[in-house]
Amino acid sequence: MNTQAFSKVPQVTLVFWLIKILATTLGEVGGDAVSMSMNLGYLVGTAIFFVLFAAAVCAQILARGFRPYLYWATIVASTTVGTTLADFADRSLGIGYTGGSALLLSLLAISLYAWHKTLGSIAVETVAEPKAEAFYWLTIMFSQTLGTALGDWVADTAALGYVGGMVVFGASLAIVAALYLGTRFSRTALFWAAFILTRPLGAVVGDFLDKPVTHGGLELSRYTASLTLAAAIALFVYVFPQRAAARAH
Repeated sequence: MNTQAFSKVPQVTLVFWLIKILATTLGEVGGDAVSMSMNLGYLVGTAIFFVLFAAAVCAQILARGFRPYLYWATIVASTTVGTTLADFADRSLGIGYTGGSALLLSLLAISLYAWHKTLGSIAVETVAEPKAEAFYWLTIMFSQTLGTALGDWVADTAALGYVGGMVVFGASLAIVAALYLGTRFSRTALFWAAFILTRPLGAVVGDFLDKPVTHGGLELSRYTASLTLAAAIALFVYVFPQRAAARAH
């Protein structure tokens, strides 16, 4: 006889993806606000955001059950550390967007492989125990960092610009959605594909908002944009209550 239990992550719905895109955009703008606008640099920015991310993950693991605001605060923390970490790897270490993307893709693949090898599944519905949560958040951090590098690679190295990047990643997400709706392709694989792709989409949207007009951006205040995006996320979480993803035993 099956009994229902609940994971510590939300159900994957349209609202989930909308908040995820807002969170990744906030991560890009917020990360740039600290590393660039405050002139703290990528290394110091990474250190600050990594401490916040680690604290949020610990709180998430210690929490009893799914806590929407805590969950999304942890997601935002992962996007900000992903932004500054990717910029540090790409620019300060001098390996470029292509090298940074390749390195981070390898780390993401290793994380997913180790997670599956250790626990037998990488489905988000299984994220209820500390070990699964640790793998989940490590994988998310790598995916957020990879997404930043991919966004920069498409916008700069591939010379498509921020609007072109939005088109590329928006179309890619549409393909994933079509596969979800029209095929029996692995739901777990499609989830992670969409999760990864929403990060570079947020990255190029964030860059479009705060980069100089001469570079194809709108040159909005990073502080104002960050506060607006944070308020929008909080409003979405409040207006559209989320439930924990269910899983069967």
